[in-house]
Amino acid sequence: MNEKKHLLIKVLNLISKGEGIDIEFKESKTKLNKDVYDSVCSFLNRNGGHLFLGVSDDKTITGIDKSKITSIKKDFVTSTNNPQKLNPPFYLDIQEVEIKDKTILYIYVPQSSSVHSVNSKIFDRNNDGDFNITSRYEQVSNLYLQKQTTYSENKIYPFASLDNLDSLLIEKARIKAKHENGGSHIWMDMDDLTLLKSVGLYKKDMLSGDEGLTLGAILLFGKNETIQNVLPHYKTDAILRKDNIDRYDDRDDIRVNLIDSYDRLMGFITKHLNDPFYLENDVRISLRNKIFRELIVNILIHREFTSAYISNIIIKKDEVVFENANKSTMYREITLDNVTAYPKNPIIAKVFREMGYAEELGSGLKNIFKYCKIYNGSTPIIEDGNTFKVRIPLVFIPEATPEATPEATPEATPEVKKLLSILDKEMSTKEMMEKLDLKDEKNFRNNYRTKALEGGFIEFTIPNKPKSPKQKYKLTLKGDELMRSINE
Repeated sequence: MNEKKHLLIKVLNLISKGEGIDIEFKESKTKLNKDVYDSVCSFLNRNGGHLFLGVSDDKTITGIDKSKITSIKKDFVTSTNNPQKLNPPFYLDIQEVEIKDKTILYIYVPQSSSVHSVNSKIFDRNNDGDFNITSRYEQVSNLYLQKQTTYSENKIYPFASLDNLDSLLIEKARIKAKHENGGSHIWMDMDDLTLLKSVGLYKKDMLSGDEGLTLGAILLFGKNETIQNVLPHYKTDAILRKDNIDRYDDRDDIRVNLIDSYDRLMGFITKHLNDPFYLENDVRISLRNKIFRELIVNILIHREFTSAYISNIIIKKDEVVFENANKSTMYREITLDNVTAYPKNPIIAKVFREMGYAEELGSGLKNIFKYCKIYNGSTPIIEDGNTFKVRIPLVFIPEATPEATPEATPEATPEVKKLLSILDKEMSTKEMMEKLDLKDEKNFRNNYRTKALEGGFIEFTIPNKPKSPKQKYKLTLKGDELMRSINE
């Protein structure tokens, strides 16, 4: 199912439920309703929610005037990123959805780990809608205390400065967000401090008066020495334990920022786990990346950082185990029927989503269940408690998904072997053709690149966007092993 159809089904299902504690409709036919931002504020302060523009209170699709869509979207984004309007500001994505020749705007508002106000008024949410609690001191205090005790990413370090952060990492986040957003993103027009404030990584505690960078900012963008100074126990351990089960066959002891940690963990998984051939809607996708990308994101952004428990990934002969410290809302085994979206560190998660590293809250675990069945014919075991533990079996059940078995993988042709021999780094189609001295792109595509992809010998560097103009290709573990055997 393509993304537009999936979004349409999701939106129609939500609208059919009607307004409630996490769903709000606004007609906004030619301009934004004045109380739109009250709903945004209350969703951020309470449990998050879904905001629809172009829908009336009785669930009728009224639509947005097509000539006003651009200005409405611009006004919304500008206001939610203006601290004079919404404080602290919060970047929200707006999606256009076509329903029977009418266009509505859908905004998912996640639960925030900050307390927000609109025009200096604090709003909360219940089943009856938004209500102003600004003058209710006890309710406001409880809201602040709830955010502070629930989200450790909010801890403020008043003596930390921008010098303690790596500006190149912030720039990397800007560029990734720009590419994920079709070539533009509001972060591109912000200096580093403004960006951090807009996301919620620089805060002022209204109870203590402390102001400064948060733990989330340091974990995402901090220099190594800053991270170790703030959290001496912080690290992620990646271990291969197939032959030497008493110690390890390979290990990566990771104590760097969350963004570089993601890259190193993905590299470790790529190095040690196969990626069987699989087509989805006639496009080859990486099952390995689909599953383990979500698990790596989870171990990085949904962990309890105040705990000294070391997060780890252990690759064994028959399973891969992920473990991280957790602050659970309940103790249970998670199944596909009871997957719920509970943000452990919503600001860190938001930065990852803007960069394209993470899916919308809740969809990641669903992807793990979906693609694990194809990858190895089994179901992941997920335990939610003080330790969040995921076990991915590596024993394949043939009858489950024969299209993904190693036996279904084509052998390497002479053309494929020739292609693999020159692929010593990430290369584009143009670079590979030049290296092979080929002029006919159709010949290259049919006899070299496609067969290498189908055989599982090479893979996309941007697996979620096969037709991206920035697409390049690299050897898989299987391709690398083939070349080693040939060279030996």
